[in-house]
Parts: sequence; structure tokens; C-alpha cells
Amino acid sequence: MPALPATPEDLFACFDRLDIAVTTHHHPPAYTVAQGNAVWADIPGIHCKNLFLKDGKGKLWLVVAPAHVRIDLKRLPARIGAARLSFASAEMLAEVLGVEPGSVTPFALINDGEKRVTPVLDAWMMAQPLLNYHPLRNHMTTTITADGFRRFLAHTGHVADVVAVQEQV
Repeated sequence: MPALPATPEDLFACFDRLDIAVTTHHHPPAYTVAQGNAVWADIPGIHCKNLFLKDGKGKLWLVVAPAHVRIDLKRLPARIGAARLSFASAEMLAEVLGVEPGSVTPFALINDGEKRVTPVLDAWMMAQPLLNYHPLRNHMTTTITADGFRRFLAHTGHVADVVAVQEQV
């Protein structure tokens, strides 16, 4: 029987074991960036969007970028070496990352023990000092340093593609 997905408490315990300092803010649930903008205003750092995608060959991708960035799903495949991209199902999201729609987060990679997902991180975002992601539930936001996030990602065993997700105009 597969292990249950990690809880926010499991995630915070992981951060403690890795000696990664985080700050978590509780707020009303935010299912979209628009809803998030209303609850993130006082939280410092870059607020992010997360897209759980599947390509035409069945490969899974988690694209993480600043919330304000428009992601062109028609042009992104060429940037990351993917076939045509579409959103993966809620069932696949629950099966692989152990979270529900509206709570997609790179922290959910803690649940992807089989390394089925390739994380794609925006290069500009990763150059910022503070990053904000849901800690597996969308009624909280956790602030982590970019270095702390890299350490967490290494701990999960995932190797991220760091690319300019937004096209330069």
C-alpha cells in the first residue's frame, strides 16, 4: 500500500531536519492567483503560480513561476524540451503530488518518491531572495529563501530545469 501524502506538519518537520528556516502565514484559502493577491499583500517575497502539466508523450511537468508572469503553453514546450503541453488531471495531481487543485506547489515534490515530475523553475524567480509557496494546503503561504528551496529540492531528489519561463519582449 502506498504511503499517505505528506501533511504540512510533515513538510515543516522536513524543513527542520534540513535546518531550513521558513515562515508560514495563515490566510483564507486561495485557489487562484487573483484570490491569492488579496491575501498575499503583506507577505514579503515573490509569490508564485504552479502549473501541473502533462506533455503529449505522458511526461509530467511542474512549472513554477512568479504569479504575475503569463506562461504561453504553446511556446513553453520548445523552451523545456517537452511535447505539446496540457493540464494534467486532478486525479493525476492527487496520485503523483498528493495535493488538490488550488494547492499545487513545488513543496509537493516531497510526495513524488518515484520522480515522475520534472520541475521547471523560472530563472528570474530563482534569483530572488524570498519565495512563497503553499505548504501543501492553500490556506497558508510559506516563505523560504531561494537557497533553502534549492536544498529542499535536492533533498527530494528532483533535478529542476531552470529556464526563463516568460518570453522576453
